[in-house]
Amino acid sequence: MRELADDAVVLRTYRYREADRIAVLFTRHHGKVRVLARGARKTTSRLGGALEVLGHVGVDLVATRGELYVARHVAHRSTLPTLRGDYARIGAGYAVVEALDALPEGLADEAVYELAVRVLTTLDNPDYRPDLVPASFYLRLLALDGSAPMVEACVECGREAPLVAFDAEGGGVRCDRCRRGRALTDEGLALLRRVLGGDLATVLREADPPGAAEVSALAHEAAEAHLGRPLRALRSLTGAPGAEGAPGR
Repeated sequence: MRELADDAVVLRTYRYREADRIAVLFTRHHGKVRVLARGARKTTSRLGGALEVLGHVGVDLVATRGELYVARHVAHRSTLPTLRGDYARIGAGYAVVEALDALPEGLADEAVYELAVRVLTTLDNPDYRPDLVPASFYLRLLALDGSAPMVEACVECGREAPLVAFDAEGGGVRCDRCRRGRALTDEGLALLRRVLGGDLATVLREADPPGAAEVSALAHEAAEAHLGRPLRALRSLTGAPGAEGAPGR
């Protein structure tokens, strides 16, 4: 019987049989795994309270003959009270875990796991606004994969100005001669460079920085192009945890 002990972020859960629950986790050392929590939907269950979407947990699991692990023990690594008490932060978190859930099965990447935990910690910090957290996460995820968009010069010809468009499929900004993709303003370009260039903490403290809507939209498009599937949670971000496209609970 193979046992597995790891830390994880809970991406998605759904009901199984009368009292059980299946959870999809992104673990530090084993990538994405699916876990059966027997009796988790019972009011007396200790598993159910910890296996919630956006949970940061430690798990003790046992492998089965199929693709599922069975949960023996689950405990919070952090309870994230600020995140869980704010609909906008929950909605931003859903947009993040949806992208994690789009990653291939069997991908074990500790850097991605650490990024996900930093995002949860950021969303739990009242000093940081949640609006641009999903966009910054998408862009950092691309950077970890070696696919960060080119933002200093035209991705086609290398001209540094004027840069007027963002091409998600092409992997970066374009000049007026090579224009293709989404129109990009000077404010959007400046903010994009700040997010990718090390000024993210300051950006997340600002209320509605110029270009925020543009950066959210282009980061979303870039992530969808990279992952090869639509990401619905950001589109349906209304602040309500039950918004369409949110992970199951």
